[in-house]
Amino acid sequence: MEGVARRTEALVERLTAAGWLTQGRVRTALRDVPRHAFVPPVAWAGEGDRVDRAASPEKWLDLVYQDDAIITQLDDGQTDVATGAGSFTSSCSAPSTVVSLLELLDAEVGHRVLDVGTGTGWTAGLLARMVGAENVTSVEVDPFVSARAAENLKRLGLSPRLVVGDGGEGWADGAPFDRVHATCGVSHVPYAWVRQTRPGGVIVAPYAPGFGSSHELRLVVMPDGTAVGRFIGHASYMMMRSHRQPPWPAPGDEGAESTTQIDPRTIGYAPAGADLAMGAFLPGVNARGHHRDDTYVLRLWSTHAWATATYRPGQRDYVVHGDRGLWDDAVRAYFWWVGQGSPGRDSFGLTVASETETVWLGTPTNPIRPQGPAGVMPPGR
Repeated sequence: MEGVARRTEALVERLTAAGWLTQGRVRTALRDVPRHAFVPPVAWAGEGDRVDRAASPEKWLDLVYQDDAIITQLDDGQTDVATGAGSFTSSCSAPSTVVSLLELLDAEVGHRVLDVGTGTGWTAGLLARMVGAENVTSVEVDPFVSARAAENLKRLGLSPRLVVGDGGEGWADGAPFDRVHATCGVSHVPYAWVRQTRPGGVIVAPYAPGFGSSHELRLVVMPDGTAVGRFIGHASYMMMRSHRQPPWPAPGDEGAESTTQIDPRTIGYAPAGADLAMGAFLPGVNARGHHRDDTYVLRLWSTHAWATATYRPGQRDYVVHGDRGLWDDAVRAYFWWVGQGSPGRDSFGLTVASETETVWLGTPTNPIRPQGPAGVMPPGR
Protein backbone atom coordinates (compact mmCIF):
# COMPACT_ATOMS: atom_id res chain seq x y z
CA MET A 1 0.00 0.00 0.00
CA GLU A 2 2.99 2.28 0.32
CA GLY A 3 3.23 2.39 -3.47
CA VAL A 4 -0.46 3.29 -3.71
CA ALA A 5 -0.10 6.14 -1.20
CA ARG A 6 2.92 7.50 -3.03
CA ARG A 7 1.20 7.37 -6.41
CA THR A 8 -1.99 8.89 -5.01
CA GLU A 9 -0.08 11.79 -3.51
CA ALA A 10 1.79 12.33 -6.77
CA LEU A 11 -1.53 12.43 -8.64
CA VAL A 12 -2.95 14.91 -6.12
CA GLU A 13 0.10 17.11 -6.54
CA ARG A 14 -0.14 17.01 -10.35
CA LEU A 15 -3.83 17.89 -10.35
CA THR A 16 -3.22 20.71 -7.87
CA ALA A 17 -0.30 22.14 -9.85
CA ALA A 18 -2.37 22.05 -13.05
CA GLY A 19 -5.19 23.99 -11.36
CA TRP A 20 -7.75 21.18 -11.53
CA LEU A 21 -7.79 20.47 -7.81
CA THR A 22 -8.47 23.40 -5.48
CA GLN A 23 -11.05 22.19 -2.92
CA GLY A 24 -9.92 20.49 0.26
CA ARG A 25 -12.89 18.12 0.45
CA VAL A 26 -12.22 16.82 -3.08
CA ARG A 27 -8.53 16.41 -2.23
CA THR A 28 -9.41 14.42 0.89
CA ALA A 29 -11.78 12.18 -1.08
CA LEU A 30 -9.07 11.40 -3.65
CA ARG A 31 -6.74 10.31 -0.86
CA ASP A 32 -9.37 8.26 0.97
CA VAL A 33 -10.98 6.51 -2.04
CA PRO A 34 -8.10 4.95 -4.02
CA ARG A 35 -8.65 4.74 -7.75
CA HIS A 36 -7.01 1.33 -8.18
CA ALA A 37 -9.86 -0.29 -6.22
CA PHE A 38 -12.16 0.49 -9.17
CA VAL A 39 -9.96 -0.56 -12.09
CA PRO A 40 -10.16 -4.06 -13.62
CA PRO A 41 -7.10 -6.35 -13.66
CA VAL A 42 -6.54 -5.74 -17.37
CA ALA A 43 -6.50 -2.00 -17.99
CA TRP A 44 -6.49 0.03 -21.18
CA ALA A 45 -5.63 3.72 -21.17
CA GLY A 46 -3.81 6.52 -22.94
CA GLU A 47 -2.84 5.71 -26.52
CA GLY A 48 -3.98 2.09 -26.39
CA ASP A 49 -1.71 1.05 -23.50
CA ARG A 50 -2.65 -2.39 -22.17
CA VAL A 51 -1.42 -3.55 -18.77
CA ASP A 52 -2.16 -6.80 -16.96
CA ARG A 53 -1.98 -6.48 -13.17
CA ALA A 54 -0.99 -10.15 -12.72
CA ALA A 55 1.94 -9.83 -15.12
CA SER A 56 3.10 -6.29 -14.28
CA PRO A 57 1.61 -5.03 -10.99
CA GLU A 58 3.85 -1.95 -10.74
CA LYS A 59 3.20 -0.91 -14.33
CA TRP A 60 -0.52 -1.49 -13.77
CA LEU A 61 -0.47 0.85 -10.75
CA ASP A 62 1.49 3.44 -12.73
CA LEU A 63 -1.21 3.34 -15.40
CA VAL A 64 -4.03 3.58 -12.86
CA TYR A 65 -2.58 6.73 -11.28
CA GLN A 66 -1.94 8.56 -14.52
CA ASP A 67 -4.39 11.23 -15.62
CA ASP A 68 -6.04 9.05 -18.26
CA ALA A 69 -9.43 7.45 -18.72
CA ILE A 70 -9.30 3.67 -18.35
CA ILE A 71 -11.59 1.64 -20.56
CA THR A 72 -13.71 -0.84 -18.59
CA GLN A 73 -16.31 -1.96 -21.15
CA LEU A 74 -16.52 -2.54 -24.90
CA ASP A 75 -19.65 -2.71 -27.05
CA ASP A 76 -22.03 -2.47 -24.06
CA GLY A 77 -20.43 -5.59 -22.60
CA GLN A 78 -20.73 -7.72 -25.74
CA THR A 79 -16.94 -7.81 -26.23
CA ASP A 80 -14.33 -8.91 -23.70
CA VAL A 81 -12.62 -5.73 -22.52
CA ALA A 82 -9.29 -7.59 -22.39
CA THR A 83 -9.24 -7.68 -26.20
CA GLY A 84 -9.24 -3.90 -26.50
CA ALA A 85 -11.03 -4.17 -29.86
CA GLY A 86 -14.45 -2.55 -30.03
CA SER A 87 -16.39 0.60 -29.21
CA PHE A 88 -15.65 2.11 -25.80
CA THR A 89 -18.87 2.15 -23.78
CA SER A 90 -17.77 2.56 -20.15
CA SER A 91 -14.67 3.75 -18.39
CA CYS A 92 -13.06 4.96 -15.21
CA SER A 93 -12.85 8.62 -16.18
CA ALA A 94 -9.62 10.62 -16.18
CA PRO A 95 -8.94 12.07 -12.71
CA SER A 96 -8.70 15.66 -13.95
CA THR A 97 -12.11 15.36 -15.59
CA VAL A 98 -13.63 13.79 -12.49
CA VAL A 99 -12.15 16.45 -10.23
CA SER A 100 -13.29 19.29 -12.47
CA LEU A 101 -16.95 18.21 -12.35
CA LEU A 102 -16.79 17.49 -8.62
CA GLU A 103 -15.50 20.99 -7.95
CA LEU A 104 -18.23 22.51 -10.11
CA LEU A 105 -20.76 20.49 -8.11
CA ASP A 106 -19.67 22.27 -4.92
CA ALA A 107 -21.18 19.57 -2.70
CA GLU A 108 -21.18 19.90 1.07
CA VAL A 109 -21.60 17.33 3.85
CA GLY A 110 -25.27 16.38 4.08
CA HIS A 111 -26.17 17.34 0.52
CA ARG A 112 -28.36 14.74 -1.16
CA VAL A 113 -26.69 13.83 -4.46
CA LEU A 114 -28.02 12.03 -7.53
CA ASP A 115 -25.09 10.51 -9.42
CA VAL A 116 -26.00 9.52 -12.98
CA GLY A 117 -23.82 6.80 -14.52
CA THR A 118 -22.27 4.67 -11.78
CA GLY A 119 -19.67 3.06 -14.03
CA THR A 120 -16.88 1.58 -11.92
CA GLY A 121 -18.27 3.26 -8.80
CA TRP A 122 -15.23 5.48 -8.25
CA THR A 123 -17.10 8.77 -8.52
CA ALA A 124 -19.94 7.44 -6.37
CA GLY A 125 -17.28 6.52 -3.80
CA LEU A 126 -15.72 9.98 -3.94
CA LEU A 127 -19.15 11.56 -3.48
CA ALA A 128 -19.91 9.21 -0.59
CA ARG A 129 -16.73 10.39 1.12
CA MET A 130 -17.61 14.03 0.48
CA VAL A 131 -21.28 14.16 1.55
CA GLY A 132 -21.90 10.87 3.37
CA ALA A 133 -22.76 7.56 1.73
CA GLU A 134 -26.34 7.72 2.99
CA ASN A 135 -26.83 10.88 0.91
CA VAL A 136 -25.67 9.46 -2.44
CA THR A 137 -27.89 7.67 -4.97
CA SER A 138 -26.09 6.43 -8.08
CA VAL A 139 -28.04 5.22 -11.13
CA GLU A 140 -26.58 2.89 -13.76
CA VAL A 141 -28.41 1.46 -16.77
CA ASP A 142 -26.26 -1.66 -17.08
CA PRO A 143 -26.98 -4.22 -14.32
CA PHE A 144 -23.61 -5.95 -14.76
CA VAL A 145 -21.72 -2.65 -14.45
CA SER A 146 -23.77 -1.71 -11.38
CA ALA A 147 -23.08 -5.07 -9.72
CA ARG A 148 -19.35 -4.74 -10.32
CA ALA A 149 -19.41 -1.19 -8.89
CA ALA A 150 -21.20 -2.52 -5.79
CA GLU A 151 -18.37 -5.03 -5.26
CA ASN A 152 -15.74 -2.31 -5.68
CA LEU A 153 -17.45 -0.04 -3.17
CA LYS A 154 -18.11 -2.80 -0.66
CA ARG A 155 -14.40 -3.67 -0.51
CA LEU A 156 -13.75 -0.12 0.69
CA GLY A 157 -16.63 -0.11 3.16
CA LEU A 158 -18.63 2.42 1.14
CA SER A 159 -22.37 1.99 0.70
CA PRO A 160 -24.11 4.62 -1.42
CA ARG A 161 -27.50 3.56 -2.76
CA LEU A 162 -27.02 1.92 -6.18
CA VAL A 163 -29.97 1.79 -8.55
CA VAL A 164 -30.26 0.01 -11.90
CA GLY A 165 -32.26 2.18 -14.26
CA ASP A 166 -32.27 4.91 -16.89
CA GLY A 167 -30.32 7.80 -15.41
CA GLY A 168 -32.15 10.18 -17.74
CA GLU A 169 -35.23 9.59 -15.61
CA GLY A 170 -33.37 10.44 -12.41
CA TRP A 171 -34.61 8.73 -9.23
CA ALA A 172 -37.93 10.18 -8.14
CA ASP A 173 -38.01 8.12 -4.93
CA GLY A 174 -35.01 10.04 -3.63
CA ALA A 175 -36.11 13.55 -4.58
CA PRO A 176 -35.59 16.30 -3.84
CA PHE A 177 -31.84 16.30 -4.42
CA ASP A 178 -29.44 19.12 -3.66
CA ARG A 179 -27.02 18.11 -6.39
CA VAL A 180 -27.17 16.14 -9.64
CA HIS A 181 -23.87 14.88 -11.00
CA ALA A 182 -23.68 13.17 -14.41
CA THR A 183 -20.69 11.08 -15.46
CA CYS A 184 -21.99 10.44 -18.98
CA GLY A 185 -22.49 12.81 -21.89
CA VAL A 186 -25.99 14.08 -22.64
CA SER A 187 -27.30 15.58 -25.88
CA HIS A 188 -29.83 17.59 -23.86
CA VAL A 189 -30.55 17.98 -20.15
CA PRO A 190 -33.32 15.63 -19.01
CA TYR A 191 -35.99 17.72 -17.36
CA ALA A 192 -36.45 14.97 -14.76
CA TRP A 193 -33.16 16.15 -13.23
CA VAL A 194 -34.50 19.68 -12.87
CA ARG A 195 -37.83 18.50 -11.51
CA GLN A 196 -36.10 16.33 -8.89
CA THR A 197 -33.70 19.06 -7.69
CA ARG A 198 -34.70 21.61 -5.05
CA PRO A 199 -34.51 25.35 -5.91
CA GLY A 200 -30.93 26.51 -5.49
CA GLY A 201 -29.65 23.02 -6.23
CA VAL A 202 -26.88 22.44 -8.76
CA ILE A 203 -26.70 20.17 -11.80
CA VAL A 204 -23.38 19.45 -13.51
CA ALA A 205 -23.10 17.40 -16.68
CA PRO A 206 -21.01 16.85 -19.80
CA TYR A 207 -23.13 18.48 -22.50
CA ALA A 208 -22.59 17.02 -25.99
CA PRO A 209 -25.39 18.02 -28.37
CA GLY A 210 -23.56 16.49 -31.32
CA PHE A 211 -22.04 19.47 -33.09
CA GLY A 212 -18.29 19.30 -32.47
CA SER A 213 -17.08 19.89 -28.93
CA SER A 214 -18.42 18.59 -25.64
CA HIS A 215 -18.80 21.00 -22.73
CA GLU A 216 -18.88 21.15 -18.95
CA LEU A 217 -22.24 22.57 -17.96
CA ARG A 218 -23.22 23.90 -14.54
CA LEU A 219 -26.89 24.75 -13.91
CA VAL A 220 -28.71 26.18 -10.91
CA VAL A 221 -32.36 25.24 -10.43
CA MET A 222 -34.67 28.25 -10.09
CA PRO A 223 -37.86 28.59 -7.99
CA ASP A 224 -39.94 28.72 -11.19
CA GLY A 225 -38.89 25.18 -12.18
CA THR A 226 -36.30 26.14 -14.78
CA ALA A 227 -32.53 25.65 -14.57
CA VAL A 228 -30.05 28.27 -15.73
CA GLY A 229 -26.29 28.15 -16.08
CA ARG A 230 -23.16 28.45 -18.18
CA PHE A 231 -20.74 26.32 -20.10
CA ILE A 232 -17.46 26.21 -18.21
CA GLY A 233 -14.89 24.09 -20.01
CA HIS A 234 -14.28 20.97 -22.07
CA ALA A 235 -15.70 17.63 -20.92
CA SER A 236 -15.31 14.43 -22.92
CA TYR A 237 -17.42 11.55 -21.61
CA MET A 238 -19.05 8.50 -23.16
CA MET A 239 -22.65 9.24 -24.00
CA MET A 240 -25.66 8.11 -22.02
CA ARG A 241 -26.99 5.18 -24.03
CA SER A 242 -30.31 6.85 -24.79
CA HIS A 243 -28.49 10.02 -25.93
CA ARG A 244 -26.06 8.53 -28.41
CA GLN A 245 -25.88 10.06 -31.87
CA PRO A 246 -28.01 8.47 -34.55
CA PRO A 247 -25.90 6.49 -37.00
CA TRP A 248 -24.60 8.11 -40.15
CA PRO A 249 -27.28 7.31 -42.75
CA ALA A 250 -24.66 5.96 -45.20
CA PRO A 251 -26.70 6.63 -48.35
CA GLY A 252 -26.27 4.28 -51.26
CA ASP A 253 -25.41 7.20 -53.53
CA GLU A 254 -23.68 10.51 -52.93
CA GLY A 255 -26.80 12.57 -53.45
CA ALA A 256 -26.96 15.92 -55.18
CA GLU A 257 -23.59 17.60 -55.84
CA SER A 258 -22.76 21.29 -55.53
CA THR A 259 -19.73 23.42 -54.71
CA THR A 260 -18.82 25.92 -52.01
CA GLN A 261 -16.04 28.43 -51.52
CA ILE A 262 -16.01 27.71 -47.78
CA ASP A 263 -13.24 25.33 -46.75
CA PRO A 264 -14.96 22.50 -44.80
CA ARG A 265 -12.19 22.75 -42.20
CA THR A 266 -13.46 26.23 -41.32
CA ILE A 267 -16.56 24.56 -39.90
CA GLY A 268 -14.99 21.31 -38.76
CA TYR A 269 -12.05 22.93 -36.93
CA ALA A 270 -14.13 25.72 -35.39
CA PRO A 271 -13.52 26.39 -31.67
CA ALA A 272 -15.91 25.50 -28.87
CA GLY A 273 -17.81 28.78 -28.93
CA ALA A 274 -18.61 28.32 -32.61
CA ASP A 275 -19.67 24.73 -31.96
CA LEU A 276 -22.15 25.93 -29.34
CA ALA A 277 -23.55 28.54 -31.71
CA MET A 278 -23.87 26.14 -34.63
CA GLY A 279 -25.40 23.47 -32.42
CA ALA A 280 -27.92 25.97 -31.04
CA PHE A 281 -28.97 27.10 -34.52
CA LEU A 282 -29.14 23.48 -35.70
CA PRO A 283 -30.45 21.39 -32.78
CA GLY A 284 -30.44 17.69 -33.51
CA VAL A 285 -27.69 18.02 -36.12
CA ASN A 286 -24.45 16.10 -35.67
CA ALA A 287 -21.07 17.08 -37.10
CA ARG A 288 -17.95 14.96 -37.41
CA GLY A 289 -14.82 15.37 -39.50
CA HIS A 290 -12.79 12.52 -40.95
CA HIS A 291 -9.25 12.56 -42.36
CA ARG A 292 -7.94 10.20 -44.99
CA ASP A 293 -4.44 11.02 -46.19
CA ASP A 294 -4.64 14.66 -47.36
CA THR A 295 -8.44 14.65 -47.72
CA TYR A 296 -10.82 15.96 -45.06
CA VAL A 297 -14.54 15.18 -45.11
CA LEU A 298 -17.01 16.95 -42.82
CA ARG A 299 -20.24 15.06 -42.23
CA LEU A 300 -23.42 16.79 -41.10
CA TRP A 301 -26.51 14.73 -40.33
CA SER A 302 -29.77 14.57 -38.40
CA THR A 303 -32.48 11.95 -38.33
CA HIS A 304 -33.81 13.13 -41.70
CA ALA A 305 -31.05 15.01 -43.54
CA TRP A 306 -27.35 14.66 -44.34
CA ALA A 307 -24.58 16.47 -46.16
CA THR A 308 -20.85 16.11 -46.70
CA ALA A 309 -18.29 18.74 -47.62
CA THR A 310 -14.86 17.61 -48.82
CA TYR A 311 -11.50 19.39 -48.75
CA ARG A 312 -8.79 18.29 -51.14
CA PRO A 313 -5.58 20.28 -51.57
CA GLY A 314 -5.31 22.38 -54.69
CA GLN A 315 -9.03 22.88 -55.18
CA ARG A 316 -10.42 26.36 -55.72
CA ASP A 317 -13.92 25.24 -54.71
CA TYR A 318 -15.00 22.37 -52.50
CA VAL A 319 -17.59 19.70 -53.22
CA VAL A 320 -20.79 19.38 -51.20
CA HIS A 321 -22.95 16.26 -51.48
CA GLY A 322 -26.42 15.69 -50.06
CA ASP A 323 -28.70 18.31 -48.53
CA ARG A 324 -27.20 21.66 -49.58
CA GLY A 325 -29.56 23.48 -47.20
CA LEU A 326 -28.01 21.70 -44.22
CA TRP A 327 -24.53 22.81 -45.26
CA ASP A 328 -25.70 26.39 -45.86
CA ASP A 329 -27.38 26.51 -42.43
CA ALA A 330 -24.14 25.47 -40.75
CA VAL A 331 -22.19 28.10 -42.69
CA ARG A 332 -24.67 30.85 -41.77
CA ALA A 333 -24.50 29.86 -38.12
CA TYR A 334 -20.70 29.93 -38.17
CA PHE A 335 -20.55 33.41 -39.68
CA TRP A 336 -23.21 34.64 -37.24
CA TRP A 337 -20.79 33.57 -34.50
CA VAL A 338 -17.93 35.45 -36.22
CA GLY A 339 -20.16 38.52 -36.51
CA GLN A 340 -20.78 38.42 -32.75
CA GLY A 341 -17.05 38.80 -32.13
CA SER A 342 -16.20 35.07 -32.03
CA PRO A 343 -17.26 34.63 -28.39
CA GLY A 344 -15.72 31.80 -26.41
CA ARG A 345 -17.47 28.87 -24.77
CA ASP A 346 -17.86 30.66 -21.44
CA SER A 347 -19.89 33.44 -23.09
CA PHE A 348 -22.71 30.98 -23.69
CA GLY A 349 -25.26 29.52 -21.31
CA LEU A 350 -28.32 27.32 -21.21
CA THR A 351 -31.84 27.56 -19.83
CA VAL A 352 -33.76 24.32 -19.34
CA ALA A 353 -37.55 24.36 -18.97
CA SER A 354 -40.14 21.59 -18.96
CA GLU A 355 -40.61 21.61 -22.74
CA THR A 356 -37.69 23.61 -24.11
CA GLU A 357 -33.95 23.99 -23.88
CA THR A 358 -32.40 27.29 -25.01
CA VAL A 359 -28.78 28.23 -25.58
CA TRP A 360 -28.08 31.92 -25.04
CA LEU A 361 -25.22 34.34 -25.56
CA GLY A 362 -24.23 36.66 -22.74
CA THR A 363 -27.44 36.53 -20.71
CA PRO A 364 -30.61 34.41 -20.72
CA THR A 365 -32.43 37.38 -22.28
CA ASN A 366 -30.41 36.90 -25.50
CA PRO A 367 -31.50 33.43 -26.72
CA ILE A 368 -30.33 31.78 -29.92
CA ARG A 369 -33.30 30.65 -31.98
CA PRO A 370 -32.98 27.59 -34.24
CA GLN A 371 -32.91 28.34 -37.95
CA GLY A 372 -34.00 26.46 -41.04
CA PRO A 373 -35.75 23.11 -41.35
CA ALA A 374 -32.67 20.91 -40.92
CA GLY A 375 -32.53 20.76 -37.13
CA VAL A 376 -35.01 19.02 -34.88
CA MET A 377 -35.14 19.24 -31.11
CA PRO A 378 -34.41 15.86 -29.51
CA PRO A 379 -37.37 13.89 -28.16
CA GLY A 380 -38.10 13.02 -24.58
CA ARG A 381 -37.94 16.51 -23.06
